Amino acid sequence: MAGIDRVEIRKLAKRYGSERALAGVTLDLAAGSMCALLGHNGAGKTTLLGIVSTLVRQTGGTVAYRSNGAEVTGAAVRREIGMLAHASLCYGELTARENLALIAGLYEVDGSAAALDGALDRVGLDRKAWDRAARTYSRGMLQRLALARALLTRPSLLLLDEPFTGLDRDGALSLGRQLGALRDAGAIVVVVTHDLEAIADRADHVAILRRGQLVFEERGAYTYEQLKDVYHRHAN
Repeated sequence: MAGIDRVEIRKLAKRYGSERALAGVTLDLAAGSMCALLGHNGAGKTTLLGIVSTLVRQTGGTVAYRSNGAEVTGAAVRREIGMLAHASLCYGELTARENLALIAGLYEVDGSAAALDGALDRVGLDRKAWDRAARTYSRGMLQRLALARALLTRPSLLLLDEPFTGLDRDGALSLGRQLGALRDAGAIVVVVTHDLEAIADRADHVAILRRGQLVFEERGAYTYEQLKDVYHRHAN
């Protein structure tokens, strides 16, 4: 399989008891694009990302993953997904290298020292920390390790929930450039973020949720000022 090149989200709904998190969201995600998934806290962004990642089960609606028109299901979908969640999902007692080696073994990808070191270099994790337990890391360092973990398997669908949290301005802009490069290489990149500057000039698809509903969607290039404008006009 060449990888997931399209995700078709249809009438997606999710309830937590009496609380409605998503209400009939329909959205298409395409290879070679970066979707900025925006909205205020509680709008349903994390829930939508969780369902697309297969970690959360929807109440209604469907998500179809396609490769060259054919539907991809089960474990084949999960192998193609890279996820950066609010929680780092890294093992605190393991070092950075050990965390990546574990993932390489689980996903049966290159776990050589060169591959692991290259992944840590790409995300800018301080080399002095590579052989320290992850529990000693700052929030920004954990973000970098979690990103290296998500990218190690070369996912065709990359889902990121507030990836710039804990990074300084240079780190956030550098990560934004890396995500743009992944998009250019053909991946589907979905970014939930409030840091519009970091994805300006890189996001080419904007979707805005409000109270669980998709209230705005548009494709095109966006400057920082344009992103701010559409966000303030539609998220409130």
